[in-house]
Amino acid sequence: MKISLDWLEDYVDISLPLPRLIEKLNMIGLMVEGWEEKGQDIILEIETYANRPDTLGHIGIARELATGLGLTLKEKKYSLAEIDHKTSDLIDVQIWHEDLCPRYCGTVVKDIQVRPSPEWLRKRIEVMGLKPINNVVDITNYVLFATAHPIHAFDLDKISGRKIIVRRARKREFFKSLEGVELHLSQEMLVIADEKKPVALAGIIGGEESAVSEKTRDVFIESAYFDPVSVRKTSKEKGLQTDASYRFERGADIAFAPHAAQLAASLLSQLGGKVTRGTIDVYPKPRKNKEIILRHRRIFDLLGVLINEDFVRETLGRLGFQVGIHSRGVWRVRVPFFRVDIEREADLIEEIARFYGYDKIPAVVPPVKIVESGSDKNRERIQKARQLLFHHGFDEVLNFSFSDPEKEEKFGTDRRAIEIRNPVSLKASLLRTTLLGGLLETTCWNTNRGIEGIHIFEIGNIYFWDRNKDVEQLFLGLLTTGPIGTPYWRGKNEETDFFHLKGTCEALMAHLRYEPFSFEEEEHSYFEEGNSLALIYKGEKIGYVGLLKRRILDSYSLNQAVYAAELNLEALFGKQQRSFQYVPVIRFPSVSRDLSFIVDRNISYQDIEKAVEKLALPYLEEFDLVDYFSGPSIPKDKISLSVHFIYRHPKRTLLAEEVDKFQQKIISHLKSAFNIQLREGGKIDKRIGKN
Repeated sequence: MKISLDWLEDYVDISLPLPRLIEKLNMIGLMVEGWEEKGQDIILEIETYANRPDTLGHIGIARELATGLGLTLKEKKYSLAEIDHKTSDLIDVQIWHEDLCPRYCGTVVKDIQVRPSPEWLRKRIEVMGLKPINNVVDITNYVLFATAHPIHAFDLDKISGRKIIVRRARKREFFKSLEGVELHLSQEMLVIADEKKPVALAGIIGGEESAVSEKTRDVFIESAYFDPVSVRKTSKEKGLQTDASYRFERGADIAFAPHAAQLAASLLSQLGGKVTRGTIDVYPKPRKNKEIILRHRRIFDLLGVLINEDFVRETLGRLGFQVGIHSRGVWRVRVPFFRVDIEREADLIEEIARFYGYDKIPAVVPPVKIVESGSDKNRERIQKARQLLFHHGFDEVLNFSFSDPEKEEKFGTDRRAIEIRNPVSLKASLLRTTLLGGLLETTCWNTNRGIEGIHIFEIGNIYFWDRNKDVEQLFLGLLTTGPIGTPYWRGKNEETDFFHLKGTCEALMAHLRYEPFSFEEEEHSYFEEGNSLALIYKGEKIGYVGLLKRRILDSYSLNQAVYAAELNLEALFGKQQRSFQYVPVIRFPSVSRDLSFIVDRNISYQDIEKAVEKLALPYLEEFDLVDYFSGPSIPKDKISLSVHFIYRHPKRTLLAEEVDKFQQKIISHLKSAFNIQLREGGKIDKRIGKN
């Protein structure tokens, strides 16, 4: 951007020698890339930035320099004597596309004599590298380079119907630019049209047919705000870049539009023109200034230096911001429209730093307080859970927290789902109330690609409303279907089943040092009738395990049996774990005994397990269910169970007679409690480890 020092002094008094002036501009971020002398003037080449369109004019640079020097920006007054003719009686302005042109202003100057510009105006235009044309065109260029706001002058007599219509171009429409080039327009382009045809390409270039010539007597001065994206797209498509488009693309000052028209009218009136009364200002939806809260403490936090409050207020005020007191040490700052780069508090603090001086900010590394973080027990438990589940053949997956309302309804969780205000899709418009939906999506994706054995888990949050309060809880979801393990040449792998998943849940509790679950048969909306267990821990239900319902699987197009479990880790982690106890390795051998018996079908192994534990036999190390059988040789209302017992003495080898006595106690107790019948011989058809 070329800046004339002589022109700059119209707005700010500069008493610095050139080297000091260049240094000052560089310090406030206006980098001077070079300079040259033109007669009695000095022209600076200043680097400008895409987000600072206000520095594309002399007033913008003067405002920055005046702030840096602690000076007041001079307000140059332009007198405006209006005649009795009303502007609105001479021309009608209509905006058909407010999204592309939210504001359009204009005024009429009558009886202008188009001739060469006066000497002062010619010099201003020449130092900017342009060739003077005539007084009307030169004044529009003067306003552009002075204020950074583009304007345009139309020959009023060439505007058909005396109407200005801001609209999109019509299909196959074209017009001739000021350069005489015929431009074919598309329907996405914004044009300025009269009653019959386009007279300008909005924000880029005027038309040849409405251009000011020596015969022009009345002119219409246009000053508007055009959408930056629209201007840039049209400019790129047509290969046209003008001084006007360069500024509109970066964002003009929507608040300055009427002032720019009045400035041009005032200058034309000084050259003999007569300005009509009233500026047309079509502004259907006035915009509000952005307001940002600025905290004095936050300035210190970011810059590391305490800056006086008066300096903060004065600096922002000189830059055009309106600073009001919000509370002690806090200001409400209203951002002017010409500062399109200011979005947040940190941007305001950057302005303070620029003018305070980065060289004054001490280059000292601030002390860092290191606080030793306590151990995150929940994170440790989650990591231990992952290790156990990996060991049992489960792979971890991560799914989105969004869910499909239709599929969410299939689960019937009784949790009121939280709706997302701006969902990316209607099929992802709720926050999930269960992890199983995401696990089934993953299963479906993998089965469609030929993978048979899928054993996966996810640890994540579910979300729901509880008494008008949003709740977020940590859950564990488990899913298993298909063969277990890697296929091998000797035959097919064993299929997963309910007991594989149930055993994994039991192993998880032991691994995390919690007491074992107790299980209760209970119907659940996820699972098939008779294939669902509630997981009870110290009297509280913390999860369920079972065979997923066919109607749920059908909604995911899954044909095979799928077993799943869901545990409330939030509730589980809130319980007390078993204390860790060190047990030395016993050097003496163990003694094993097996016990096979028949019992009523309605008696669960869990009941038998509790009965044996109540005996509190001193040397019973562990016991496990190893066989389960029902068949033709067993009555229909009975089942056969085989339990494996292991005994061990910590200081000597147990005698067989001692172990036999312990076994007899167990048998007597089970006969008394459950009326068991011992089996002698007989073939067990199915062997299942305790799960």
